[in-house]
Amino acid sequence: MVEAYCVKCKKKGQKMKDPVINQTAKGGYMAKGTCPDCGCKMCAMMSKDNAEKAVADGAGKAY
Repeated sequence: MVEAYCVKCKKKGQKMKDPVINQTAKGGYMAKGTCPDCGCKMCAMMSKDNAEKAVADGAGKAY
C-alpha cells in the first residue's frame, strides 16, 4: 500500500485509497489518492524503486 500524510486529518502514514502513480515533469514519481477516513485528496512523492514496487505489487495504477 502507498502511505502518505493527510493534511485534513493530520495523520501520518495513512494508506491511500485508489492510488494513481504518475511521473512528474522533472522525472520524479508521485502517487495521488484519497484518504480512507475523511475522503480528501492525498499526494506523496516517491522514488523510482518504490513506485515500480507499488505498481508490481498491485498497490497502485501507473499512468
